[in-house]
Amino acid sequence: VLGAKRWDVLMKIGLPRSMPYFFASLKVAITLAFVGTTVSEMTAANEGIGYLLISAGSAMQMGLAFAGLMVVGAMAMVMYELFSLIEKHTTGWAHRGSQGG
Repeated sequence: VLGAKRWDVLMKIGLPRSMPYFFASLKVAITLAFVGTTVSEMTAANEGIGYLLISAGSAMQMGLAFAGLMVVGAMAMVMYELFSLIEKHTTGWAHRGSQGG
């Protein structure tokens, strides 16, 4: 492309153009990672928030179980917002969606 090497095309066109999609996927994946970790801790761990949820539920300590659930939700929301900020600073030039008007 106009005398550019493949590496230059990749680094100056391909990679920057793919970053908005990368961050969109990362924001979804990080929240689902917390859910997956919690579910796996519920079934196969002796410690962690998932184990706390199961133990508290078995002991009828619903306040503790609800607090553990809130911690998982808060951690997922914080990570989503953190990656949203990183996305905004690194791909602020990309406009996705429809333009209002």
